[in-house]
Formats: sequence, structure tokens, C-alpha cells
Amino acid sequence: MGIIDRLSTSTDLVLGMAERLGVDMDAVLLHDPERGGLRLRSLALRCSGCPKQGGCAELQRACEHLDAAPGYCRNKAFLDYAAHT
Repeated sequence: MGIIDRLSTSTDLVLGMAERLGVDMDAVLLHDPERGGLRLRSLALRCSGCPKQGGCAELQRACEHLDAAPGYCRNKAFLDYAAHT
């Protein structure tokens, strides 16, 4: 998988996990587009280095809602915080 494909997959996983946690990423992005864009880029880059992307994709296929990001998620702190604010 090339870097562009990896980043695209990672962005999809981040947005999918946010959706399952009830995080409104549109609001994050639209509140301050520059900072929101940087935040999304940071989340996707962090995700792109995760060796458990396959497990994350499976979890997202199996669950429409989650109470918390999985323990292995490199973006757990942000996603869990955003889900509860």
C-alpha cells in the first residue's frame, strides 16, 4: 500500500471511529477550519502508523456505536475526550 492509499485509509478509519463514538468531526472542522484541518491531519498521520488498522476496520464493520475507542487506538485520548464533551 502506497503512502497516499495509507493516508486515505487512515482518514477513513479516524472519521469512522469518530462517527461511532458520536464525535461531530464536521463541527470540529467547521469551528476553525485551519486548526480543524491540522487536527484531522494529525489524527490520520497517527493512525497511519498503527499496526492494528485491520482490526479497527473489522471493529467498525461490526459496530455502529462504541462507548470508547479501543485501547490500542493511537487517537484514543482525543476521540474519547471529544466524545464526552
